[in-house]
Amino acid sequence: MKKLINSPDNYVDEALAGMSLAYQGVYKITGANGRVVERARRKPVGKVGVVSGGGFGHLPLFAGYVGEGLLDACAVGHVFAGPSLDDVSESLKAADRGAGILSVVGNYGGDTMVFGMANDMLAAESKECAAVIVADDVASADKDQAEKRRGVAGIVFAFKVAGAAAERGLSLGEVKAVTERAMAGCRSIGVALSACTVPQAGEPTFELPDDAIEMGMGIHGERGLWRGALKSADAIAEEMVERLLADLEPAAGTRLAVLVNSLGATPLEELYILYHKVAQLLEAQGLKIAYSLAGEYATSMEMAGASVSVMEVDDELLALLNAPTQCPFWRA
Repeated sequence: MKKLINSPDNYVDEALAGMSLAYQGVYKITGANGRVVERARRKPVGKVGVVSGGGFGHLPLFAGYVGEGLLDACAVGHVFAGPSLDDVSESLKAADRGAGILSVVGNYGGDTMVFGMANDMLAAESKECAAVIVADDVASADKDQAEKRRGVAGIVFAFKVAGAAAERGLSLGEVKAVTERAMAGCRSIGVALSACTVPQAGEPTFELPDDAIEMGMGIHGERGLWRGALKSADAIAEEMVERLLADLEPAAGTRLAVLVNSLGATPLEELYILYHKVAQLLEAQGLKIAYSLAGEYATSMEMAGASVSVMEVDDELLALLNAPTQCPFWRA
């Protein structure tokens, strides 16, 4: 294992400390365990707080998206392990500005359970809480069992929509509703080319031959749809887009937000090659790309591979996506 680390046990804490120093005035690391990231400059009272959290190792997801127009606070756990109940509770309290708190959480059993418990605890204190569970990965369950799907890169659209809606002064119910509407029209799928190595494990999370790929693999190495020989970028894009559109079923003329995301080790050059074909395929179906992102938005440490996310948008959602944002990792 070759990594620029000191101790596997200190990996998360040292990374968070370095991130806060690299972007001074943006992030503040708090919490009894040092696993809560909040805005260094808190918004005034009267705004809905937006919170998320999950395992570490997916930067800039989750902690990197704390910032104006995005998250107010975030709780992180160990690498690929969810945050503790104490850290989630502290992140919710850090985001509380008196107008309610919305949790935006990927659909993983441990995360949804802990956030649910933390919300219940705050509700018992007469705090207004709500949650949006993101399940955008079409490879993880069939359409008739969509509630079982994993939350992957599409969650970054949820952060942006919820964060911008909260900044506008919308109520908790309104922020939740617009975020749920955005996620109802969001689908993602990924492809893995090689594994990553979790520092404390010291070995790759899975084995994949040099000449093979796995379509639909999850961001923690969860089993995908098939494993086979490496294909061209265009052929991979064709299958990904075909699966996304078959599930989403957008009408001709629908406007889309598109995200082509690196899982960690795939360079921008290859993302642009993939995006080129994705754009051609969408436009050939009579769909219109109204908003686009390409880069590292939801990684799996140094896993090689990429994901594609599409989300149906209208004037309201486009305005929220284009709303001003102060965050080092949001480049649109």
